[in-house]
Amino acid sequence: MQKLLFTLFVVTVTLTHSQVKLKSPAEFLGYEIGDQFTRHADVVDYFDHVADNSNMVTYHTYGKTNERRPLTYAIISSEENLKNIEIIRLNHLKNTGIIEGSSTPEKAIVWLSYNVHGNEASSTEAAMQTIYELITKKSDWLQNTVVIMDPCINPDGRDRYVNWYNQVKATPYNTDQSATEHNEPWPGGRPNHYLFDLNRDWAWATQVETSQRLKVYNTWMPHIHVDFHEQGINEPYYFAPAAEPFHEIITPWQRDFQIQIGKNHAKYFDAEGWLFFTRERFDLLYPSYGDTYPTFMGAIGMTYEQAGHGRAGLGIQTDEGYVLTLKDRALHHTTTGLSTVEMSSKNAAKLNTEFKKFFDNSDLKYKSYVLTGEADKINALTRLLDKHEIRYGFANTTKVSGFNFRENKSGSINANGALVVSTNQPKGKMVKVLFEPDAKLSNPLTYDITAWSIPHAYGLEAIASTSLVPANGSKAQNTLSNSANATGAGYITKWNSLDDAAFMAELLKNNIRVRFTEKDFSNNGDNFKKGSLIITKSDNVKNKKYDSLVIDIANKHKRKLYAAPSSFASKGVDFGSPDVKLINNQRIAVLKGDYVSSLSYGEIWHFFEQQLHYPITSIDTDYFKGVDLSKYDVLIMPNGYYNGLIDENILKKLKKWVRDGGKLIAVARAVGVFADKEGFDLKKNTPDEKKKDTIGNLIPYDQRERESVKDFITGSIFKTKVDASHPMAFGYEDTYFSLKLGSSSYQLLKDGYNIAYMQSPTNVSGFSGTEALENLNNSLVFGEARMGSGSILYMVDNPMFRSFWENGKLFFVNAIFFANNNKFRL
Repeated sequence: MQKLLFTLFVVTVTLTHSQVKLKSPAEFLGYEIGDQFTRHADVVDYFDHVADNSNMVTYHTYGKTNERRPLTYAIISSEENLKNIEIIRLNHLKNTGIIEGSSTPEKAIVWLSYNVHGNEASSTEAAMQTIYELITKKSDWLQNTVVIMDPCINPDGRDRYVNWYNQVKATPYNTDQSATEHNEPWPGGRPNHYLFDLNRDWAWATQVETSQRLKVYNTWMPHIHVDFHEQGINEPYYFAPAAEPFHEIITPWQRDFQIQIGKNHAKYFDAEGWLFFTRERFDLLYPSYGDTYPTFMGAIGMTYEQAGHGRAGLGIQTDEGYVLTLKDRALHHTTTGLSTVEMSSKNAAKLNTEFKKFFDNSDLKYKSYVLTGEADKINALTRLLDKHEIRYGFANTTKVSGFNFRENKSGSINANGALVVSTNQPKGKMVKVLFEPDAKLSNPLTYDITAWSIPHAYGLEAIASTSLVPANGSKAQNTLSNSANATGAGYITKWNSLDDAAFMAELLKNNIRVRFTEKDFSNNGDNFKKGSLIITKSDNVKNKKYDSLVIDIANKHKRKLYAAPSSFASKGVDFGSPDVKLINNQRIAVLKGDYVSSLSYGEIWHFFEQQLHYPITSIDTDYFKGVDLSKYDVLIMPNGYYNGLIDENILKKLKKWVRDGGKLIAVARAVGVFADKEGFDLKKNTPDEKKKDTIGNLIPYDQRERESVKDFITGSIFKTKVDASHPMAFGYEDTYFSLKLGSSSYQLLKDGYNIAYMQSPTNVSGFSGTEALENLNNSLVFGEARMGSGSILYMVDNPMFRSFWENGKLFFVNAIFFANNNKFRL
């Protein structure tokens, strides 16, 4: 008995000592939550402190950002649950069928994601308060609930904002909306290092933060996922239920539980007199958000939006006459976070039951998506599928019939060796969402694009089959090893993928001279299309490492080289033909700063550094007027609003540089600054003016918004015609499916080259208003206008958008290296 009493005394003393050691955020940081913005390193330190001093928390690092900040997550539950956490996790996955075995899990799995947009910074402050309150005041909920908490999805963006704010804020803080502390400089703290919006990257996983996070997400597949955000300063608070349109795969249970959670939040908000709204603006259609992606993976995915954003700082006067403080914002997010855990705990059994039902995909119309095309493009797609742990195989059948994506109607393809992605797998509903030909829309007023179909994005032939197409688990990988041919005239390789472009880029960086052909030809019995790369001995005769460098680089990039015994063609052009041109080691400048879309600049910056691996020079618009453009061969103007930058003097400067041989590439809205300007061969398509009713517009007030969609194109896919003989189109066939992000329309070039265009527009997926559609008749998609020795390349549709439209990127590379390549710079 005495030994038992001693043991109880030791346990009691230990627990008391642990509780004393555990500090609240205010005690640890030295200030109350909301009094200051906390640096990311201090947030990490606090979570470390909690994990070190609580038996209900473990804290983990899942990766690093581009700027080397840690990406972290905490697992929070009862002490007993944490001792058995791996069993809980495996039983949860068995419930979905992702791993084999039967189970009857009883725990709710809740994932809370904070601060995906860096300057929506109140949520990370709330994360610290939420974890503390969960383990000190709400631990009963943790008996049947596991909470996974990512306190900051975007550390680089957060610190960009927080460091800036802490540098410029007044003491005490200034609530005047015009104060410096409420007006961030370009590019703002919203995006990550490469200026990507991480809340649009869940499905495409182009960024290191997303790719690393998905590895953890897939090991848990939570029942609930909440993405904490902020919105304009005059909006109170938004929470579930979401707005229409809901994607058709969303279940009645997912809809209903959003309502239940919303009502629980409302109870707390009403008690405090806090305003909120629901069912508006934030829909559940586009699959790459922090609410939709989890939803299509079976979760109750939700966005919570607090008023504030990067403008609010520590406190700001709203238009409604009250001061919105960081303390208020953090408190609201803490309240909804705790309310979510509460509702999950109360409904743990139902969450598990309904979660299991979600993974029954027997009622999906299409059972298999069968894809054929270039091996590089197939491999690019399988890399994406691997990130999501979506299963696939390869067919050994000769013919598959069904819906033909290219023809937009029933058809068939030869499927021998084709990639097969079927819906009879646990993640079958996500397969449907990503691959479907055309998502159903209950409401055209959406928050984002309405089309994203994978076959078009990757440039693949595809059939959606209502039958399950047999497929084996993997495709035999061909081992590629090129050998030097010292006696030959050179090497030839194909040109039709971004992998080919990366190979070329590394050759150029290693001072290997490379040519491309503007004509089809045959050499030693092998046929080569326009754009094929030719690496000749004669061009590189002074390079003693020529053969070994070319072979090593080709093997590294897994490029098949054809060793040409002679430069004499079997058919078509010889190596020395004027139509076989040297590729410049281009000196590329890209505009950034005010007037430039930070997202568009980021897409281009990321592309060059992380995909093409080719150097660029970024030039800020602040000092662009004084830049000597003769130092550059190519100037890229990302999407943006340039009317405030391109005045008469800069226009003259650009014209002179282009006439002297420069190449100007204008992307998306940057195209518009040259419309109707002398010498640029570009004119807008303007819709016919309708006769106005003399008594004014009679459309009722409450119908104006819906009526306006006639002029909208909300991210739709169009079938375009391509002049495949033009160097900008090398590697493409005569058809290209383009993602059109808006209704801007330009006439076909009168004197220039119409490289991709629409005569009678064919909208194959997504929403397009009737009037916007009419205005696309005879409209330009990609074009080249010559001016003197140089060119302006117009890219009306942005192929770099969010870096997921893989099939458009080669147009961009071609524009830089192939188009108007009539002069080699020594």
